[in-house]
Amino acid sequence: MKKIYSIVIVTFLLASCGGGNKKSTEDVIAGGDLNAIKQKRSEVVAEYDVLASELRNLDAAISKLDTTSKISLVTALKAKDSIFHHYVELQGSVNTKQNIIINAEYPGTLLNVLVKEGQAVRKGQVLAKIDDGGLASQLAQLKVQADLAATTYERQKRLWDQKIGSEIQYLQAKTQYESTKNAVAQMQSQLSKTRVVAPFSGIIDEVITDEGSVVNAGVPIIRIVNLGNMYIETEVPEKYLPYIKENTSVKVIFPVLGNEIVETKVRQVSNYINPTNRSFKIEVSVPNHKGLVKPNLTAKVQINDYTSEKAILIPQSIISENAEGDQYVYTVGEINGDSVATAHKAIIKTGKTQGDYVEVLEGLANGDMVIEEGARRVQEGQKVKILDKE
Repeated sequence: MKKIYSIVIVTFLLASCGGGNKKSTEDVIAGGDLNAIKQKRSEVVAEYDVLASELRNLDAAISKLDTTSKISLVTALKAKDSIFHHYVELQGSVNTKQNIIINAEYPGTLLNVLVKEGQAVRKGQVLAKIDDGGLASQLAQLKVQADLAATTYERQKRLWDQKIGSEIQYLQAKTQYESTKNAVAQMQSQLSKTRVVAPFSGIIDEVITDEGSVVNAGVPIIRIVNLGNMYIETEVPEKYLPYIKENTSVKVIFPVLGNEIVETKVRQVSNYINPTNRSFKIEVSVPNHKGLVKPNLTAKVQINDYTSEKAILIPQSIISENAEGDQYVYTVGEINGDSVATAHKAIIKTGKTQGDYVEVLEGLANGDMVIEEGARRVQEGQKVKILDKE
């Protein structure tokens, strides 16, 4: 309003003064007399100084009488206690300890592959068979010898218990029995290696070697994966060691799966600090209800390292800093019926941030009205009109 008054007055005065002198000024310039032109300029400057002085007096009067010109339009929010969860965000990838390649343990021809890729299998199920090269026949013969040795030993033991016969006969029968029994066990162990067995329940992810191939010990045959017991392993900076423990709450986000969020917990915290990067490892369980989570899938891990039940949160954008490095915001006192109040500077101490908000530890109380939009334009003690109160 003050600027409008000033423009009107200046326009009026210049028009009133310049209108009558316009022809005279042109005539002076047209005359080409330097002294006359300089004299005319001096007259115009003197008139301008008079107008400028009058304009300043009018502005001062307007400023004194028009109190509405000093009121800034702002919005305000009410500081209130709320639950605040702070999270440390790290990167990790999905692992599983049940993701292995089963190798051949016996040399021979791969006779049968009894499963196909994608098939679910149970622990102990036979997945493939290797030609035993006659081990089964040899085992059958050994079992016959073992049965005979066992019968001989039992008879010699009964006789020896009755003090009949010699001790050497008893010991020979016992030795023959134990030797044959051990030979049968060893042969059974060898024969079991001709069968490829699932070490745990899971899914056949890949059949690596085809039927009819000749394999040696150590040749990969089948990959089996269990997606039911997966975890994420990630490294955490050592400064978070006091705050991250077993069963600490964690949010796991999978960007590839459309930022799907999984709520879980820390299942293991390492007791070793890596001296190279000053960090420690943790394991986070990963439930896989939908079956979309796969080993080596990239994930964001958000670990809840701090929680406050009664925290005051304000937007970071409304916080300013003075020359001494103190952070401050503007609050308003009592609001009158016209939504007008006085702005006051409040020095604050902040804590942790999360997203666009920061926790205020000192300087604000529950219920304080804090200026939000327009906070950068106000000053201490200035009148403000609040357009919106949250």
